[in-house]
Amino acid sequence: MDPSDSIVIVGGGHAGAALCNLLAAAGLGARVQLVCAEAELPYLRPPLSKAFLKNPQEPVQLHRNEAWYAEAGITLHRGDAALAIDRAARTVTLRSGAALPYAWLVLATGASARTLPALPAPLANVAVLRSAADALRLRGLLETAQRVTVLGGGFIGLEIAASAAMLGKQVGVLEAAPRLLQRSVSPELAEHVLATHRASGVGIRLGVNVGNISVDGNRLASLTVNGQHEDVELLVMGIGAVPETGLAESAGLACDNGIVVDEFLRSCDPAILAVGDCANFPAHGSARRLRLESVQNANDQARTAFATLTGAPEPYRALPWFWSEQGPLRLQMAGLMPADGVRHRRPGASPASFSLLHYVGERLVCVESVNAPLDHMAARKLLETGKSPAPALACDPAVPLKSLL
Repeated sequence: MDPSDSIVIVGGGHAGAALCNLLAAAGLGARVQLVCAEAELPYLRPPLSKAFLKNPQEPVQLHRNEAWYAEAGITLHRGDAALAIDRAARTVTLRSGAALPYAWLVLATGASARTLPALPAPLANVAVLRSAADALRLRGLLETAQRVTVLGGGFIGLEIAASAAMLGKQVGVLEAAPRLLQRSVSPELAEHVLATHRASGVGIRLGVNVGNISVDGNRLASLTVNGQHEDVELLVMGIGAVPETGLAESAGLACDNGIVVDEFLRSCDPAILAVGDCANFPAHGSARRLRLESVQNANDQARTAFATLTGAPEPYRALPWFWSEQGPLRLQMAGLMPADGVRHRRPGASPASFSLLHYVGERLVCVESVNAPLDHMAARKLLETGKSPAPALACDPAVPLKSLL
């Protein structure tokens, strides 16, 4: 490999793995060096909060096996984190001391779990879930714990709560906001999620104030909830994620809730790109900037990065979509929730199945679906093509959404 032609990818998460797949398919694998802070091969993260937690025999699901990387010609640096970037020399220094030259550098550094600043770490009965190591540790803790307190009513907190409840644990969720999923879904969908979890035996308290942490040795003994003392057996923190920008910041790259990139995913240094959870990018068609944490965003940004790396840049214009499995709930969202709009409900085959269609004026901008995968797939195509059927027609359960394409 010619070092002057090398593509160094820092980060073995979904975005980094997806970019490796694209480069290998184009016959460019021999140019690629993939740097992974974790010792594991790149793996799928969504199952970690679901099947992996519930089944002690469930393995970590790899994107590709080691032989595939070797056959593609990709050089792996596993368990060898990137420590510094020398932009003038165009090298990345690893923990091992190796200095990797690059023609292109792609930062796919992801995000880390947010924790409570007042909470000392590590504690034997406090967990987060971001990596395979986190999931393996949490799975072990769940084997013996009977009472699980989940801090945070976002997607990851509710997925963990649902998995723990299905294991027969007594589960309580503490959410500081007045409703669940406040930044992610509509109030109507949040109410349905709340009712479903409560019906499954998960205790959920909203608008809570958590404080006065008490530690006994290496364990969290108790905390106060709205001023009332509560003992803790196992605490799982699901209070969001923080983009990993330390490497970029130390190299002088612009960062603001992520690494700031343009529509082609180039940072302020045109030889350095950022993709996935760590990238702050301009939203198509608006003045907003976004940082999205989703498999869709990782996949689609890998395609945009590939186009930039291969000399045929195309702006990032992908439709955002998300999904979450929480016990009996399969939530799927297409498009971004508007700040102002009108919501219409499309009934499904049962009370537990429906979609919410969000319009701004006469334009369909977002669809939330519950246990309605066919509606979700059709909604994505409608939004991608810009078609906006009249609400009365789109919400008629006798009319398949796909027939309106």
